[in-house]
Amino acid sequence: MKGGERDLLIQILGFLCISHSVGYSHSPLSHQPAERSGEDVDIILTRLKGVKAFQRFHPSLLLQICSCAFYEYLEKVFRQGDIGTSWYAVLSGSLDVKVSETANHQDAVTICTLGIGTAFGESILDNTPRHATIVSRETSELLRIEQREFKSLWEKYRQCMAGLLAPPYGAMESGSNNDLVWLLWKLGVQSEKLQRGGKVMRNAILSRAPHMIRDRKYHLKTYRQCCVGTELVDWLVQQSTCVHTRSHAVGMWQALLEEGVLNHVDQELGFQDKYLFYRFLDDEEEDTPLPSEEEKRESEEELPETILFLAQIGPDALLRMILRKPPGQRTGDDLEIIYDELLHIKALSHLSNTVSLIPPLQHWTHVKLSLLLPVFNQGEEGTSWYIIQKGSVNVVIYGKGVVCTLHEGDDFGKLALVTDSARAASIEDFNRILRDVEANTVRLKEHEQAVLVLEKSPRASTLGNIKYTVMSGTPEKILDHFLETMRMDTHHADPGTHTHTPNDFVLMHCVFMPNSQFCQLLMAQYPFSPSDSLLFHSQERLEYAVTSKRRVLNLALRWSAVHTHHLQEEQAALTFLEELYGSVSSDSRILRALKDFVPDLEKVVKLQYKVLLREFSNGDERLAQKQPIRNCDEILLKVYCSDHTYTTIRVAVAATGREVTSAVADKLASNDDLLLVHLSSAGEKQMLKPNDVSVFSTLSINGRMFACPRDQLNALTPLPDQEGPSAGSMSSFELMSSKDLAYQMTLYDWELFSCVHEHELLYHTFGRQSFRRTTANLDLFLRRFNQVQLWVVTEVCLCGQLSKRVQLLKKFIKIAAHCREFKNLNSFFAIIMGMSNPAVSRLTQTWEKLPSKFKKFYAEFESMMDPSRNHRAYRLTVTKIEPPIIPFMPLLLKDMTFSHEGNKTFIDNMVNFEKMRMIANTIRAVRHCRSQPFNPEVCQPNKNHAEVRGYVRKLCVIDNQRTLTTLSYRLEPRRT
Repeated sequence: MKGGERDLLIQILGFLCISHSVGYSHSPLSHQPAERSGEDVDIILTRLKGVKAFQRFHPSLLLQICSCAFYEYLEKVFRQGDIGTSWYAVLSGSLDVKVSETANHQDAVTICTLGIGTAFGESILDNTPRHATIVSRETSELLRIEQREFKSLWEKYRQCMAGLLAPPYGAMESGSNNDLVWLLWKLGVQSEKLQRGGKVMRNAILSRAPHMIRDRKYHLKTYRQCCVGTELVDWLVQQSTCVHTRSHAVGMWQALLEEGVLNHVDQELGFQDKYLFYRFLDDEEEDTPLPSEEEKRESEEELPETILFLAQIGPDALLRMILRKPPGQRTGDDLEIIYDELLHIKALSHLSNTVSLIPPLQHWTHVKLSLLLPVFNQGEEGTSWYIIQKGSVNVVIYGKGVVCTLHEGDDFGKLALVTDSARAASIEDFNRILRDVEANTVRLKEHEQAVLVLEKSPRASTLGNIKYTVMSGTPEKILDHFLETMRMDTHHADPGTHTHTPNDFVLMHCVFMPNSQFCQLLMAQYPFSPSDSLLFHSQERLEYAVTSKRRVLNLALRWSAVHTHHLQEEQAALTFLEELYGSVSSDSRILRALKDFVPDLEKVVKLQYKVLLREFSNGDERLAQKQPIRNCDEILLKVYCSDHTYTTIRVAVAATGREVTSAVADKLASNDDLLLVHLSSAGEKQMLKPNDVSVFSTLSINGRMFACPRDQLNALTPLPDQEGPSAGSMSSFELMSSKDLAYQMTLYDWELFSCVHEHELLYHTFGRQSFRRTTANLDLFLRRFNQVQLWVVTEVCLCGQLSKRVQLLKKFIKIAAHCREFKNLNSFFAIIMGMSNPAVSRLTQTWEKLPSKFKKFYAEFESMMDPSRNHRAYRLTVTKIEPPIIPFMPLLLKDMTFSHEGNKTFIDNMVNFEKMRMIANTIRAVRHCRSQPFNPEVCQPNKNHAEVRGYVRKLCVIDNQRTLTTLSYRLEPRRT
């Protein structure tokens, strides 16, 4: 799709994609076409009309697109050769386009990547097989139109729809060059947008500040129709809040300079924020006419979209420009920009943060590889080390062909440089993905079957010994390996935040090895009894026994530190710990080296947890400090009947749907087969399955649980209190300090975040049904995110006065700023997403009244939510702040889900431990955020702190998007 569609897709994501990841309200696109209301169509139509590419469409075409498009979460691969059934546009994420000349998917070549705003699936128009295989590079979401509807639209509106196809329909003819044509078309899209962008910028300057383009004299020489670099930067910074700094503006002008639509009068290749002269391409000819009034009007309309596009590509252009400079010409600011980029380069990720990278940066240069041509040839002398900033290259060895592909962040050339030898391979740009690591792997086999696969670690010990990393293996052999290689110089009871593979094992083993099996295997590794006379047969045997015992005890204590109260819920774990404690207590009388373990193990064995009775009622959480919810706890749960009466049952926290319905049937003395239903405030019914675990924590904010016979299912209606408030609470909190509100929100969020056990992230990712474990603490934390987001929307939509709504927006922006100050990124994102909800963002009269200072703050906050480059803006922010941090949890869960769904858990009947390590890395990020305690003295509470505390913990919201949209249109009706 064309560049203008990006606005539509980003706005749709505001109420579609994020809500999908955390279980928030359903979007209009998720409804079946027949079920879409007029408001649903209006929401989609409003966004379509806001995109220039759709403005020339006939209204009936727009309405048909609104009515027939679907939302789809990409969980499958579209294979080359298959017959397509739908056309797709990419809403979020990215997809690789792979083509195979042999029709063998293993030989597929990646020819390009589709990002947000692109489309595929045109082959459905003539029922030809798909030209390429499409696979998701990350979690991706699509807009889908089925074949019948798409054909109908195409036949009726062929002329105006042609621009939506990628590539334009008919451009791909049969032949071996099809995919190269497609690739070159894709590469040309950005060039076309830059060419148009240059015209828009020139026309806008001539319209808004015509004095900037004029003849200039310098050193007795006249330069015709020029601009000054400094003035161009000044002007651009003033045009939009998405241009954050002068260096950002420099990068945007540099992108136009590289394309040739803006040129330095002396043909220099780098744009500078100095008194230097630049000329637009259209001003190169002396007789170029000035833009007409119509052209100026069009440019004014396109300017915001053009600036946004340039703002997105500007940072890369700026980096390219800096890296092209000779080392001696790089400024301190240049080095800072390069340093920020290096933080995300895989080739340098192993360097310690304490290593200073600034001096070497003076010697870096930039190389841009040419498309599909050999660049560095095997046998040539190596003179430099290279890191790939963009694109990918093939590594080719004579006689073997392509042996691997290097991608963004990979490096090459250091071996030839260090050893002063010829290059061992040719480097070619752009082709298929292969990985040959057999030369670096060691396979341990038993009965001709591999049971453990190790790979040489790139890092060696200080003694020069080779280190190996576990890639895969059977659970037993992985455990054996970690026990044999375990370091004994770290404290056994500290799970730590460092990447120690034993910690990965104790954290992740529940995925592939239950606690009962782990305990049995670990106890079997605790060798010899001191009473065994053979133990003292030799000093060597004694030392081996002591070392083995210490390793088992070290791993057992790490395991207990990670699992905490979960161990108290399993009899097998308790029996193991008691047996191990008895053995160690006895052995320590003879083997003094074991004495240090006795006190720590005693604490674990004697630690007891009481079973607590919980109360759970929506919108009425207790004001007492939150305590972690455990599997062994019990809960009082209200379950409603079709006549809106209810019964209260007492069940285990981890009770299944079957157990809940059984308890309800017993309480009601009913012989009917009851269905368990989650009924939302919008009347949507979700049938809960008998095997669903911990069903109470899956309820939405205003959702309620119903139990009824099947014949009463259609008669279920929401309770009156599910509608939410009918009046806003601004009068209650407008006099409360924004800082106090943010502080109390942070305090509550920290309590919820602290209750989340690390294993809940695993249960959420792999499916808690298979573990029979609750994720209640994580569910409540995610629910809080939705609650804060909807609180913002609810308060704005229930505020009838325009001036009051403006004050509300200012208040929420201030609260968000203080949340960021307190490092509460979860509520910070929730507030900003609430303000970007369609029901709020469409209130143009309200936003127009907002002071420019607050608009700038909001734009800055929105930029942190930019999902491009895998949420790079957010990740950079997190790396620059110290714990304690309350992170944006939905993104962490997305990372874990992507690692899980993109990698098999078992390979050749062995555990894929590389996958376990990837997921453990994300959990370590959570551990890092909580590695320091939250300081409650960071903000001195005012006299009314109890009032503020009570308010933020009992937020009342409307969670029905249709209701919120209706309220929004009442505040500011649709303009005709």
